[in-house]
Amino acid sequence: MADVTIIGAGNMARGIGSRVVAADRSLEILTRDASKAEALAAELGGAVSGAALDQKVSGKIVVLALPFDAAQEVVKSLGSALDGKIVIDISNPVNFETFNSLTVPAGTSAAEELARLAPNATFVKAFNTVFAGNLASGKINGQPLDVFIAADSAEARSAVVSLVNDADMRAIEVGGLHHARELEGFQLLHMALQVNPAYENFQWGSAIQIAG
Repeated sequence: MADVTIIGAGNMARGIGSRVVAADRSLEILTRDASKAEALAAELGGAVSGAALDQKVSGKIVVLALPFDAAQEVVKSLGSALDGKIVIDISNPVNFETFNSLTVPAGTSAAEELARLAPNATFVKAFNTVFAGNLASGKINGQPLDVFIAADSAEARSAVVSLVNDADMRAIEVGGLHHARELEGFQLLHMALQVNPAYENFQWGSAIQIAG
């Protein structure tokens, strides 16, 4: 039994996993390739295990550290295994060919689309505005990263706020899950700056912060 389950073993899984360990939470890494999950678990150290995705999801909080399309597939495949879980969607449904638009229709978001696939889980949008490289320390220019959190459930928001704050970052609650639309929209702009030659110094290392 783990406090948190992360599905995925890429850079964001590694970054968020390092913050979960810093928060002194037990962690389970699940991927379709068990060897990748086990390798990341060994790298992170602490109370971390790795296994194949076909096993039971034990964490009360489940982080989908996956691109939007892959997250859709995983949520569909897990079905009732997500019932009663707090599920964090970190994805950004960006057109990666142009960095000029989102791939979900207006009036919805990746988080809301995923929530429709698992109606007995409670979805939270978080971590979509932070880049993996900054998560190793949880800071940007010596300041804690801001992690924006949107969910319809106050209880779920509170659980994620606690995790983020214990991981030495700053949790900022923005309201209901529909605010994932704004979070995904301004991360689209943030990501577009990374590929804009006018801002060569960003290099996927910048962060969105609220001053004050």
